[in-house]
Amino acid sequence: MTVAMSVSIRFLPDDVVIDAEVGEPLLAVAERAGVVIPTGCLMGSCHACEVEIDGDDEPICACISGVPRGRSSLTINLFVDPTW
Repeated sequence: MTVAMSVSIRFLPDDVVIDAEVGEPLLAVAERAGVVIPTGCLMGSCHACEVEIDGDDEPICACISGVPRGRSSLTINLFVDPTW
């Protein structure tokens, strides 16, 4: 039996916190939390949905990323690209 691991996700700058399961798509987590992440292609090519995760050096595309394993909590910083 596999036990799903819950991760506490904090979205900045609105300071919204929600629990999510490891592997759950970040866009789905944001939607459940009432947080809007702009999207474009939904394939990771256009980078409209880039977010920053605390402790990571590079932004990730939320449309193709899931909640990572190995962490009990993480903070996602949403930044807006004025061209989108």
